[in-house]
Amino acid sequence: MQLHLHLLSDSTGETLENIAKAALAQFDDVETIRHFWPMVRSETHLERILQEIAQKPGLVLFTLVNRDIRRMLETRCMALGLPLVAPLDAVNDALTSLLGQEMKARPGRQHALDAAYFARVDAIQWTIAHDDGVGWDDWEDADILLAGVSRSSKTPTSIYLANRGYKTANIPIVIESPPPPALFTLHRPLIVGLTTSAERLIQVRRNRLLSLNQAPETAYVDQDAVNREVAYARRMFADNGWPVIDVTRRSIEETAAAIVTLYQDRQNPS
Repeated sequence: MQLHLHLLSDSTGETLENIAKAALAQFDDVETIRHFWPMVRSETHLERILQEIAQKPGLVLFTLVNRDIRRMLETRCMALGLPLVAPLDAVNDALTSLLGQEMKARPGRQHALDAAYFARVDAIQWTIAHDDGVGWDDWEDADILLAGVSRSSKTPTSIYLANRGYKTANIPIVIESPPPPALFTLHRPLIVGLTTSAERLIQVRRNRLLSLNQAPETAYVDQDAVNREVAYARRMFADNGWPVIDVTRRSIEETAAAIVTLYQDRQNPS
């Protein structure tokens, strides 16, 4: 089945995209053609979009706070007989009722250049500068430190966490090159060990070698060698009492969510 999905937002559209992605994940065999329309803040802009929607009818999802633009979209979609959904309406209505105040119709307010925004930018820059064991002398400044063998998703997970505002360092665990002693004396950062099955690790490493046009059969993907690596890392995690997350069947987002939960539990033991 083919579905045209129109996403209209008066801001970046990031929230709307995530909602659509989460909903579509529950349906199989759907070929989705996404039409993404961010920064919709004028009736002239909306008019051009409506012409496209009329030519490619489908489901319309929107987050628009301007009442006139919203009314125009609702009226035209009703005339076209198209389903129209505002995913945040129920949340906004509930908050209005509970808080006893009307919502502020200001588009993109969640992306304001406030202190939290600049802290997130700082976290991203710090994390990039402390990838793959670099900058170990100031690891004490990190919020989170990820340890794991090569290709255990340390870097992408670190970047994802940085986007959430956490300064995250990571270090590869290599038998032939033990980590610096400073790793075992840290107090501030939450240290998390990332592990995965040897079979999955070999598959990921083989794909990596092929993408680099390198020989696919080396010690890097040797079953016995990889087994030793994984066992060495697991032993290190256990000896130091670090929490461990198996990323074999986890997405980056799921791994990061588990790490954030560990971090918050550590900050608020109660």
